[in-house]
Amino acid sequence: MSDTKSNVIKGPKLKVCGMKFQENILEIASLKPDYLGFIFYEKSPRNFEHEIPEISSEIKNTGVFVNASSHFILEKASRYNLQAIQLHGEETPQFCNDLKKELKKLNEPSEVEIIKVFSVNEKFDFDIVFPYEDEVDYFLFDTKGKNKGGNGIAFNWDILKEYPSKKPFFLSGGIGIEELESIKSLIAEFQKKGKEDLVYAIDVNSKFEIKPGLKDLQKLEIFKRLLQ
Repeated sequence: MSDTKSNVIKGPKLKVCGMKFQENILEIASLKPDYLGFIFYEKSPRNFEHEIPEISSEIKNTGVFVNASSHFILEKASRYNLQAIQLHGEETPQFCNDLKKELKKLNEPSEVEIIKVFSVNEKFDFDIVFPYEDEVDYFLFDTKGKNKGGNGIAFNWDILKEYPSKKPFFLSGGIGIEELESIKSLIAEFQKKGKEDLVYAIDVNSKFEIKPGLKDLQKLEIFKRLLQ
């Protein structure tokens, strides 16, 4: 009897980024996304300055930083018990390496994940990612735009069909319910090559907002259900 499960495309993990309001955090946490993102960047309309309410330990609180000092990142990681750090600036591979060592000291025996973001346009050169492969846990590909994230537009995902790295990545940039079929199509392309696990997670933000930082529970519930 053949194993029909072998042909099923496993859904990626879900990260909801740009959380800001306590009641809304609790609402969205009830959906059990894998990651919740909190932006620590003053220029962002989603800059987080409050306390994170108690949520399921299965959800990874993720701090998003843009060219922040390691001291600033470590302070936030300690204060908010962050399980993942997303670096959205021009951080170097050496910075990532040093930060990972400091985070390990701070959080032993647990390990804090580091996600390095790359802004993608038609001229993106994947050679830039290779120096980071041994220094971070995941890459995240977002749309290159005027803002450091939250631009609400997708880049051309066809670029990822030639993805040369073995590092799993988060897919981000203008993702809403309308992009579900395209997401599944991309995963299917990777599955043909036996690499579907490289599309590790989907990162959503502005297309699920009522206003900056306030997420639409109903839309996210639909998206999460259809993503799996």
